[in-house]
Amino acid sequence: MAHPCLRCGACCAHFRVAFHWSEADPFMGGVVPPDLTEKLDPHRLVMRGTQARQPRCVALQGTVGKDGNCGVYERRPSVCREVEPAWEFGRASAQCDKARVAHGLAPLTPEDWVDPSHSGAPQAA
Repeated sequence: MAHPCLRCGACCAHFRVAFHWSEADPFMGGVVPPDLTEKLDPHRLVMRGTQARQPRCVALQGTVGKDGNCGVYERRPSVCREVEPAWEFGRASAQCDKARVAHGLAPLTPEDWVDPSHSGAPQAA
């Protein structure tokens, strides 16, 4: 089964992605690529593109809802790591639902996480 979140990208093109500056400072242990950020205030940075009227994170690759994915997934900010895909862990996610609906996508359901064959093998696309 393909992970519905890892091919969506709706949250990356809906919310402002703001986080503490230290997450992009390699001397402080930060891993977010500094060249993909801009200053929000003295304490926070934002991912470029997410403050626009129609936000789209500079790290988002592909088309939202089809093959949208994060180009810096392993180095993404903490705020991105905290957004839970709806029903992945058995509960709803207002953030996920809001972003998906804003892009004309249906909210995820518990069935989006079920392997119908119960084989554990990835579902064919």
